[in-house]
Amino acid sequence: MSVITITKSNFEAEVVQSDRPVLLDFWAQWCGPCAAVAPILDEIAQENAHVKVGKINVDEEPELTAAFGAMSIPLLVVVKDGAVVNQVTGAIPKVAVLRLLGLNDY
Repeated sequence: MSVITITKSNFEAEVVQSDRPVLLDFWAQWCGPCAAVAPILDEIAQENAHVKVGKINVDEEPELTAAFGAMSIPLLVVVKDGAVVNQVTGAIPKVAVLRLLGLNDY
């Protein structure tokens, strides 16, 4: 599955009502570390059909950014059954993202 863009208008359907865990990436075009994490998230989205990966542009979605308290980016947040279960700020390697998702077999 490919990475999807999360907005205020599709947040409820794509994240809160998702039947699978959702990895949210709070990012911005001007953020260098965000650009470093992007290919890792693309790989994870392609390799793990049981996880949904969504990107939230902090410049375009200030309400979602504020709701999650995203003060620094990249901010990766794992949401399961509509609730935040894990999160980390900063660029991290693929193995750490998989660990964040609870996919420790990698």
